Amino acid sequence: MARTDLPNVETRLYIDGQWLNGSEGTKSVINPATGKSLIDVQQGGKEEALKAVKAANKAFPDWAKKAPLERASLMNKVASLIDEDKERLATIMTMEQGKPLKQALAEIQTNVENLRWNASEGQRIYGDIIPAPVGSQWLVEKQPIGVVGAITPWNFPSNMIVRKIAPAIAAGCTVVLKPSSETPLSALALMELFDKAGFPAGVVNVVLGKSKPIGEVLSTSDDVQKLTFTGSTEIGKLLNEQAAATLKKVSMELGGHAPFIIFPDADLDLAVKSLIAAKFRNNGQVCTSPNRIFIHETIKKEVTKMIVEQMKEVTVDNGLNDPTTGPLINQDGLEKVVKQLKDATEKGATVLFGGNKMTEQPYADGFFFEPTVIDDITTNMDIYYEETFGPVIPLISFTEEEEVIEAANDTPFGLASYFFSNNIHTISNVSKRLAYGMVGVNDVEISHSATPFGGVKHSGFGRENGAYGVEEYVAVKFVTIKS
Repeated sequence: MARTDLPNVETRLYIDGQWLNGSEGTKSVINPATGKSLIDVQQGGKEEALKAVKAANKAFPDWAKKAPLERASLMNKVASLIDEDKERLATIMTMEQGKPLKQALAEIQTNVENLRWNASEGQRIYGDIIPAPVGSQWLVEKQPIGVVGAITPWNFPSNMIVRKIAPAIAAGCTVVLKPSSETPLSALALMELFDKAGFPAGVVNVVLGKSKPIGEVLSTSDDVQKLTFTGSTEIGKLLNEQAAATLKKVSMELGGHAPFIIFPDADLDLAVKSLIAAKFRNNGQVCTSPNRIFIHETIKKEVTKMIVEQMKEVTVDNGLNDPTTGPLINQDGLEKVVKQLKDATEKGATVLFGGNKMTEQPYADGFFFEPTVIDDITTNMDIYYEETFGPVIPLISFTEEEEVIEAANDTPFGLASYFFSNNIHTISNVSKRLAYGMVGVNDVEISHSATPFGGVKHSGFGRENGAYGVEEYVAVKFVTIKS
C-alpha cells in the first residue's frame, strides 16, 4: 500500500528571508493519484509580487559584489542539503505531482548536479581583451543582469526551479520565483533548504498565487531585468508581449511536439526500449516527450508488434508504489487525452493497446489513463498536430527519408526530436535538417547540466543548462580606457 502521510513542509510565501502569509487566502494542493487535498497553501498576489521584487532589487548589489567562489560555496551547501533531504523532497513531489517515486528521486539528484555544475560555471564567466590602438585598452566585462523573474511549470516542479535559479544566482543575480499553483510544495521545500543554507535575505524569493497578477508584475516591472518562463506557448507569447514594454531580457522554454523516427537500419530493440522509456517518463507529461512515432513501412509490422509486447510491461499506480507511470496531473489533462483519442478513432485510427480512462479502484478517484498505442494516424487528426501530454503512442508509416524529414518538421514547434539509424549518411543528413533545438540520435537522454536545452520556432528561445544557460543571466559591458 502507498504511504499516505505528507512529509512536513512549509505552506507560506518566502519573501526577503521571511515566511509570510499571503493576502489572497489559501488554496488546496490536490494529490492526482487520489483526487484528495494534501494541504492548503497560502496565496499572494500583486502586493506580494511587488514586495518580492523590491526585496530582490535591494539584495542585488551586495549579492552581485560577492566573489564567485563565495556564491559557489553557498550553492554547494544547498546542494548538499538537498542530497541529504532527497527522500522527503521526492515524496512531496510524488504526492503533489503524481510521478513515480524513482523518477522523483532522479529529479532531485539532477538538482544536486545542476547546482554544483553552475556553482563551478559561475566562476568561469570570462570577459575579453580586444586588441586596441596604442594608448588604449578595450575590455569586455560580463556582469549579472539584475533581478530575475522566474515562472515554472508543474511537470518538473523541482528541477525546473533549480534550472533557473542556479545559473541566475551563480552569475550574481537575485530571483523572484512563481511556481505552478498545481505543485507549490516542491518549491517551498526547496526554499526551506536555501534558507537553511544561509542565503542572504532577498536573494531568492517565492510568491504563490494566481498566475495572472504575479506574472504581470514580473513581466512589466522595470526592476526586473530578466524574465524566464517554462510553460505553454500561449502563455509564453502573452508574457513576452507584456515584457516588451520594459525591454527586459526574456527566455522562453515552451511547448513541443517531438517526432521519433525509426529507420529500417536502426537497432530496433534499442529504438523500442528507448521509445517506451521516453514516452512513459512522467506519464508523457514532458515537453520533450515523443509525440509522433514515424516507422519505416518495411519494418512497421515488426516494430508495432515489439511496441505492443513491451506495453504489457508498463505498470500504472500511485507514484508512491513506484510503477512505470502514475496519474495525469488533473482532470483537464485527463480529458485532453480522451478528446484526442476520440477525434482520432472517429477519423479512422485504430487502438492497438489501452485507450480508456481507468475507472475501477484503486484508480477511480485519481486521474489515470491506460498506456495506449494507436495506429493509422493521419494529418487530419488532432493528435498529429497537438501535443498530447499523456500516455499515448501514435504510429505513422513513412517510405522515404526526405518524406519523413518534411513530416517531422511539419509543426510550429521545434524543441526535441529523435531518430534511430546506424547509417552514417542518414545520421548526418537528418540531424542537420530536423528543425529542432535538440536532436537525439540513437539516444533519448537530451537533458544534462552541461549541455544546452531549448528550442526554436514556437518552442521558444534562449537556452538553459551548460555555459549557454549562465550566459542568459549576464549583461555584456564594453570598457575603453585611454592612457
